[in-house]
Amino acid sequence: MSSNRTDIRLAIEAWESLMTAHARLSGDFGARPIWDEASMREYDVLYTLVKRGEAMRLCDLQEDVLLSQPALSRMVDRLVSRGLLVRKADPEDGRAKLVELSEEGARVQREVGRAHGRDIGQAMRALTPEELRELQRLNEKLVAARSA
Repeated sequence: MSSNRTDIRLAIEAWESLMTAHARLSGDFGARPIWDEASMREYDVLYTLVKRGEAMRLCDLQEDVLLSQPALSRMVDRLVSRGLLVRKADPEDGRAKLVELSEEGARVQREVGRAHGRDIGQAMRALTPEELRELQRLNEKLVAARSA
């Protein structure tokens, strides 16, 4: 039986390995010549909107992207001014605004997404299909435990 101190050390080492893998892979992805029309962070916003399949309030969008509320708000303003996102009234709350992809935003997301998906696929070839499923299961378990 392991001690609490050993459990904490193992948890920290596992977390550090997860963060190291994320940082190195993100660095590799960011160095690819596919980010001309949208940065990685901008793409994350576009992808989140596609994944959700509907217009979203900023507060809901923020739950799925790795940006603070002020940074996300500024980014959305830039994406709107570039014609990649549009704002519209929230039919459930006249005071609130929703954001959604414009046609141009959807095009940029598709084009960048295809290239980024290929890069992700290439990087993840280091794992077998079984390992990929296990990695997904473990990540989902971490997220579910946070919500519980």
